[in-house]
Amino acid sequence: MTAIPRGRTRRTALVTATCALAVAGATVLSGCGGDDPDAGTNGVGRLPADRIEAKTRAAADAASAVRLSGTVVTSGRTYRLDMQLKTDGGSGSVTSQGATFKLLRVGQELYLKADADFWNHADGSDGATGKLDGKYVKVPQGDPAYKKFSGFTDKDVLLDGLLTLHGTLATDGRHTDQSGTPTIRITGDAGSGGTLDVSLRGTPYPLRLVRGGGAGTLGFADWNKDFTVRKPSGSDTVDYGRQLPTS
Repeated sequence: MTAIPRGRTRRTALVTATCALAVAGATVLSGCGGDDPDAGTNGVGRLPADRIEAKTRAAADAASAVRLSGTVVTSGRTYRLDMQLKTDGGSGSVTSQGATFKLLRVGQELYLKADADFWNHADGSDGATGKLDGKYVKVPQGDPAYKKFSGFTDKDVLLDGLLTLHGTLATDGRHTDQSGTPTIRITGDAGSGGTLDVSLRGTPYPLRLVRGGGAGTLGFADWNKDFTVRKPSGSDTVDYGRQLPTS
């Protein structure tokens, strides 16, 4: 019988003990029977694409807050968004056609804040811009601008409209990475219907969306991270006095 070198025996014993500890901790390590790409993740990478989509949408719906940034293309117009959203309000900025304005919603009350260039473009003159520059303008709920702009501040409305992949869902099972967080990618119609990267760490939140048809790309962060929205002071608010611009 050939004697087994003592060093090899010790190494074998060490690997065996390490694997035993790994199994006890429900973690599979490389070298303990093969690599498992889903080891240490939340497990959604093992699911079919439709189940992953259902889980990430449920996670997004249940979250109390989120920050989204990127572009949305709708009706031939591109909007660049940087918004913080929660169940009872939202705030952030929107840029369209070179003009940037801020939106703030507290409950059902919506405010718009922009500089003189925005109001000059809206009015076609500089008659009202002096008092409007840098001030919050309350948007009446009956104003057409309310329906259009309030959607940018409504978490449920915005996510419901955005988190949709079109066509046949699929995933190749490969892991990607979004700012250091491992993700699994699901696609609609091999990508032409959009792609969605879902977190493999903790709750399976959506982290990056590429909308089908070149309709924009968005990143999602700060899930469940609370922030404060409060009504602007009276001295920081003015009345526009007419129908607000919707573009």
